[in-house]
Amino acid sequence: MIYTDQKLSRLLAPHMQRVLVIDPVPSGARLLGELMKDLGARNIYSETTDVRALSAVKAIEPQLIFTELKGPNLDGLDFVRRLRRSDMASRQAPVIIVTAEATAGAIVAARDAGAHEFLRKPYTIKDLLRRLEAVSLRSRDWIEAVHYVGPDRRRFNSGDYQGPRKRQTDNPPTPDAARITQALKILKAAIPAIDTDPVQALRAMQAQAAELHKTAMTTCDMKLSDAASNLQRLLNQAVASGIMVRADIEACAAPLWTFMPAEAPKAEVAKTAA
Repeated sequence: MIYTDQKLSRLLAPHMQRVLVIDPVPSGARLLGELMKDLGARNIYSETTDVRALSAVKAIEPQLIFTELKGPNLDGLDFVRRLRRSDMASRQAPVIIVTAEATAGAIVAARDAGAHEFLRKPYTIKDLLRRLEAVSLRSRDWIEAVHYVGPDRRRFNSGDYQGPRKRQTDNPPTPDAARITQALKILKAAIPAIDTDPVQALRAMQAQAAELHKTAMTTCDMKLSDAASNLQRLLNQAVASGIMVRADIEACAAPLWTFMPAEAPKAEVAKTAA
């Protein structure tokens, strides 16, 4: 670690003033709660089912959530998915999945559900600190799409992974061009979802329009800024009126597609891969 445990605990403390532990076994929740208090957490709450946990999230607005992968009346992955797609204030709170069954499939399922990290039992205080450092001190982009809501899966670095890192830092900043491309791809997929999932489609479109406008200002691209602003205004009108017309949004978004990079010819792609 870069920091000593004591210094790291001081850095982590502001990020875990309200912690929710979801565990069908009360003794397991108490053990984790005591460890968290030793590390500087102030208020620890516990629930045994995912239904009660969702109510608790709404009431206490936790900064950090631990949930068992599964148990009686508990489906940790379903809890994460419902949390991410909710309108609760803590919908983006870091979630750490805890389980003794840390298979490759379980880790991938946790990532795809929208969890930030994965903690294998039995764990040491060092294991716990590593996960807390990852979710609290290494920010990851938030992805607001239709079929996935959660931290950027491309930056997923489970503490269970022991192999070499491909980059000097675990979470390098995403280049502006890549941000624009990703936002446009999500936007393009969100528009057809207006017909099947209008709530999440609107949320995804708003997030991508905001991301495009933000990146446009960073890169001083006024054409992109104007196109993104126009879409933002139309979406805001849809929110205010409660009426969202897909054809209008498609027409408004059309100028944005010119900023989508052209795909490389297949021959060129094969040459690059070789």
